[in-house]
Amino acid sequence: MATVWVLGGGLIGAGWAAAFGLAGHAVQVIDPDMAAAQARLDEVWARATAAMGDKGAALPRVTVAPQGPAPALVQECLPERLALKRAALTEILPLLDPQTLIASSSSGLSPETLQQGLEGAERLFIAHPCNPPWLMPVVELSGGAATAPEVLTRARAFYEGLGKRVLTLARPMPGHLVNRLQAALWREAVHLVREGVASLADVEDAVTLGLAPRWCLMGPSAVFHVSGGPRGFEGFFDALGPEFERWWDTLGAPRFDAETRAALVQGMAEADPRSVAEIGAARDRRLPQVLTFLEELARADGPKGGRQDEV
Repeated sequence: MATVWVLGGGLIGAGWAAAFGLAGHAVQVIDPDMAAAQARLDEVWARATAAMGDKGAALPRVTVAPQGPAPALVQECLPERLALKRAALTEILPLLDPQTLIASSSSGLSPETLQQGLEGAERLFIAHPCNPPWLMPVVELSGGAATAPEVLTRARAFYEGLGKRVLTLARPMPGHLVNRLQAALWREAVHLVREGVASLADVEDAVTLGLAPRWCLMGPSAVFHVSGGPRGFEGFFDALGPEFERWWDTLGAPRFDAETRAALVQGMAEADPRSVAEIGAARDRRLPQVLTFLEELARADGPKGGRQDEV
């Protein structure tokens, strides 16, 4: 068991706290608004323990200032404001042990931007989760120029100890890996809705029923590798390479102007009139079943490329 400090009790902070707590770590959520942070944490904790079937883990506690021994890990989960993140990290650094890992959950900021002028920059890196952090199996690690290599090695071991599949970026990129991929797909989805090519409901179904079932089993490159027949990619390039390049040339580049926003808001209301809370609850209720099923499939399939599949 390790001690973990979570800076910020918002949606991601409460989600990380639940993930650490369910893994058996002692967690403190540090937030100036204790009442609001505690309410969010209580709600997330109830959902997490219900979904994961674990009622025995200790509920993380919320505090204004950290208490007790220095943590093994600090997980910063503050809003995406660089000055705010830097100020919080600067204030907390004197309380840390020289070996404490310092992770930011930032979804888009570069680790090198966060490291500028920060003492202890060699211990700082990005550890970006998918939402909800207590449920989704992936975490993205990205170090900056100042990040010590052994820090990323220790970080990988820590998050793998939570049962996470760690994705490591060789160099920082805005939006990291998962967000860049989903941003690329959503850009075209927004374009198709904005141009009136298809309803938002049909675009959603094109992903959930046309793409997602295969993507649960293989990545986007493997899909086309298999579609190339016995020659794999070589067969695909010969048969469809020029046609795909033509499609790429027609992909849209929408902006969130008033008309686009209105089309998305109206389209979502028509496609799924449930409240945001109801949609999120349904996701959290079904995701454990999907992930368990995929784990069972991976075990049944056995090793891939000399290693066991990780979902």
